[in-house]
Amino acid sequence: MKRLPYLLLIGSCLAQHIGFTQSYLPERHDNKTKIRPVAELKAYAFNLAAVQLLDGSPFRQALKADSGYILALKPDRLLYRFYKNAGLAPKDSIYGGWENAGLSGHTLGHYLSACAMMYASTGNKAFKDRINYIVHELAKCQAARETGYVGAIPNEDSLWYKVQHGIIKSGGFDLNGAWSPWYTVHKIMAGLVDAYLYAGNKQALKIVARIADWTGTIVNGLTNEQRQKMLRCEYGGMNDVLATLYSLSGQKKYLDLSYQFYDDFVMQPLAEGKEDPLAGKHSNTNIPKLIGSARQYELTNNNADHTIASRGWNILVHGHTYVNGGNGNYEYLGAANKLNDALSDNNTETCCTYNMLKLTGHLFCWQPNSQLIDYAERALYNDILASQNPNTAMTLYFEPLRMGGKKQFSDSFNTFTCCVGSGMENHSKYGENIYFEGVDGSLYVNLFIPSQLNWKDKQRIITQNTNYPQNASTSLTITTHKPADFTIRIRQPWWATSGATITVNDQSIEVKPDSTGYLAVHRTWHNNDRLNIHFSMHLYTESMPDNANRVAILYGPLLLAGNLGDTMPDPVYGTPVLLTDNHQVSDWVVQNSQQPLSFHTNGTGKPFDVTLTPFYQNIHNHYSVYWDYFTNAEWNTRQADYEAEKKKQQEIEAQTIDIMRLGEMQPERDHHLQASEQSYASDALGRTGREARSNGFFSFDMTVAPHQTNALLCTYIGDDKNRSFDILIDGVKIAAVELKGRTPGKFFTEEYPIPESLTKNKNKIIVRVQATNGKTAGRIFGCRTIRK
Repeated sequence: MKRLPYLLLIGSCLAQHIGFTQSYLPERHDNKTKIRPVAELKAYAFNLAAVQLLDGSPFRQALKADSGYILALKPDRLLYRFYKNAGLAPKDSIYGGWENAGLSGHTLGHYLSACAMMYASTGNKAFKDRINYIVHELAKCQAARETGYVGAIPNEDSLWYKVQHGIIKSGGFDLNGAWSPWYTVHKIMAGLVDAYLYAGNKQALKIVARIADWTGTIVNGLTNEQRQKMLRCEYGGMNDVLATLYSLSGQKKYLDLSYQFYDDFVMQPLAEGKEDPLAGKHSNTNIPKLIGSARQYELTNNNADHTIASRGWNILVHGHTYVNGGNGNYEYLGAANKLNDALSDNNTETCCTYNMLKLTGHLFCWQPNSQLIDYAERALYNDILASQNPNTAMTLYFEPLRMGGKKQFSDSFNTFTCCVGSGMENHSKYGENIYFEGVDGSLYVNLFIPSQLNWKDKQRIITQNTNYPQNASTSLTITTHKPADFTIRIRQPWWATSGATITVNDQSIEVKPDSTGYLAVHRTWHNNDRLNIHFSMHLYTESMPDNANRVAILYGPLLLAGNLGDTMPDPVYGTPVLLTDNHQVSDWVVQNSQQPLSFHTNGTGKPFDVTLTPFYQNIHNHYSVYWDYFTNAEWNTRQADYEAEKKKQQEIEAQTIDIMRLGEMQPERDHHLQASEQSYASDALGRTGREARSNGFFSFDMTVAPHQTNALLCTYIGDDKNRSFDILIDGVKIAAVELKGRTPGKFFTEEYPIPESLTKNKNKIIVRVQATNGKTAGRIFGCRTIRK
């Protein structure tokens, strides 16, 4: 028998240690799937374990940081409420944040998925040990409950009993008083499925099958009207995980059950080709539905499912996506191609991009096209990578895109939002979209990341060495024990407008991109053959779809952010604009000769020039990623507006009796804040605020002048709309408020007179903000009592 090359032997041993298994994307060969895709596929994913990241990229650094954070978390703390709800004694205290609130349990699902994918990516047995322990403990909880269900949602038995019997009260995030319970069920099921797929834990598959059987007992008896009412509350990717369970088990009942999570208000209009049903909707509620439809299409060849997934992707990418690859403002999608007035501190929820990348992988398997991976590259560098603090591994819920924004990273043990959970996963699986195998046996090279592909069934190793994006070149070395005749397809990125230079073993060859945007190099490859690719990287701008004079600046695949310093910029003078009539960016942005990814504006930044670096490198500083072009006259007007606002603020300060800075810990303590469970602190444009959802409330003390006329000033932000609440003083309603939306990104203040009968002989009053009509109260970004 011929001796395999040394590198190939190493790769084979690593593959056997990890165990190549099926992933959530279709693979050509796997040993776990019982139901293979019946839809026609043009490409197959490589298992995550087949691709190892090499040193030399920010992705490898992000993976290392993430792995350290994952191992710092304690499974018993994530299991706290699972034990409690099963009648078992917890072994440790519960974590804070959302884990100690209505979405308790969702993090454990993400954690299982992250451990499983980190195990596949690194081979570190510590992750598999975590998986095996958690699965064993969940099995104990499931056995104690006897129904097949296992969960950690507060008051879950009552809510599920009511759903099963058709007693359903639902809203966007509320189902019978619970916070998006199907969302949490999906995360737990998905984590168990990943524990089986990536780490080979068979017990996990048994547990998730029992949860699926329990799901059937809850929903199969509902009428269509009852089911549609239930689906008005966010339900995650239940259709996705149930369809995947069908493929793993071969039991069609799970495929049938997956279609019970099909709604008639987003999915049906998408299938029918109706005008953008996603506009105005909550983004992360709806993208998982598209992923589920993609999975169903692969297993059924149902054209409607294909339409839902592909049409949803196109609507989101071409109508709702910002320059960083993310979508949404305050979690919601606005009107298509209307982004100019939707810049805030709460843009591009990270979970949405996490899910969009999953959907992109499915669509690529159906029909490879460079535009799909152009989106994936944009999102990976400028949203996913930018969502992590590489020094601490903490992640972002939102990525502020307003001028003067600043990232607010999670806390290690007291946040646990949805984006902390998806963030654990994001940085564990950077290897998944780098390479795909064509149905014709070709190799798609999609991303230029230092990595090594173990193409196991072909007995080949492809090693990619690159310092991209510092330099727009990459090198592929083929390791094979015998000559191999196949095509390597290299994506020509959207920004590489001047083509590519390609050499094989230092000999130049001429290649033009094909209709799918790939440079196809076909030959008989020998051991140690080397394929080099070079693109020319340049500066360019991209405009807002609805404002040609508001632009972002990019260099190759990288979104550049201007560093505005560590303190909050002045609302006018501290957020520079571009004062120029020349829109040719290369004329006034200069590259640092010593640091290839550092640039500076040259005389066009007003009131000052700025240094520009990749968005993902901006961690603690304020920044701008969008820039306005101004004439001199427009700049003078901006200055005049600032002076008028400053004068108005001085007058208010002179009248002020008391100030309540909502959302800040000490002021809320000082003012004896009381709040329902569904009240949350928030922030925008550098200011904190508070809201109360779904008939919740918050209240606080305020000082008044007992022998004078008083008024209450409340500050809101124009982005908030469809909000309804009452304002009460000592139990007496003084105002009914509806926020219908004003200028996004701008604060405004409303004044409410306080009847003298409510302040007579008093120094203190209690202000209560009470949500009404099932809508959200606030957000309120501060209150003042003033003398009139």
